[in-house]
Amino acid sequence: MQKDYPERKNIRLQKYDYNSNGAYFITICIKNGQMLLGTIEICPPVSNYVGTNCVRPLLSEIGTVIEKELIILSNAYESVSVEKYVIMPNHIHMIIMITNGGRTQFVPTISRIIKQFKGSITKKLGTSIWQPRFYDRIIRSKEEYLRIWQYIDENPARWTEDEYFV
Repeated sequence: MQKDYPERKNIRLQKYDYNSNGAYFITICIKNGQMLLGTIEICPPVSNYVGTNCVRPLLSEIGTVIEKELIILSNAYESVSVEKYVIMPNHIHMIIMITNGGRTQFVPTISRIIKQFKGSITKKLGTSIWQPRFYDRIIRSKEEYLRIWQYIDENPARWTEDEYFV
């Protein structure tokens, strides 16, 4: 007896080589939107000077494991670096850069990088916290790169407006 399962849509850009040189904006979400990675902290003003307030992620133990793994990810492959990231309470945003410099060395695809990243954290935690899949955007220009960089920087301050805020 065959069951009818919903067919998954392929959300990757067709015929694109995901180990090509370039920058990729990645979002990885926690299963069921659980707030496992920490909270957003509003820092107290340091003085009466306007502009000294800040908003920043305050990482949980799991969030700290993820941050350490992001640092390891930048060193795992010579051609891969995490350029920018933010760990939010229930998701992660990052820019991953692939620069193989025309060498013939093995360059992993974005899917393989994320699979290994998630797998390593799952192994360290003893359980999977991840929503299946991830979201990616191929960054196509310097302007887009800078806009995404700013988005990542400002994401904690916009937390209550965020689509992942529950």
